[in-house]
Amino acid sequence: MYEDVIAQVPLFSDLSHRELQILAANCREREYPTDATLLRQGETGVGLFVLISGRVRASQQTSAGETRNLGDFERGSVLGEMSLLDDLPRTATVVALEPTRALVIPVWDFRAVLRESPEISIKLLSVMSRRLRARESAEVGGM
Repeated sequence: MYEDVIAQVPLFSDLSHRELQILAANCREREYPTDATLLRQGETGVGLFVLISGRVRASQQTSAGETRNLGDFERGSVLGEMSLLDDLPRTATVVALEPTRALVIPVWDFRAVLRESPEISIKLLSVMSRRLRARESAEVGGM
């Protein structure tokens, strides 16, 4: 069941059904009431979130102390993807606007999977490389 949800995560687009099953075995389902904070800007990321139901709002505190709304996200949205790959702090706060369910892949479980299945790491690098190329092409084309 969870493999269908994580199959829609762009970072995992190159993974086989079996590799998705391996990741799915490390997922946890979490429920958040209205106004609960899923992610907090400045805190270390502990994993990736895929929204199963509900709606959340992402916002960011600017250096001037203003709050910038980054948008509302619903079912199928992916949050915190980069925390699986780096240990940098969260760049936004995400709060539930209504009761929300999310699938969570904890970073420590994800990294254990990568150590046990290095082929997954190679596929993720390929996806990240394509993203970087697309971004560079857009930047060059936009100049």
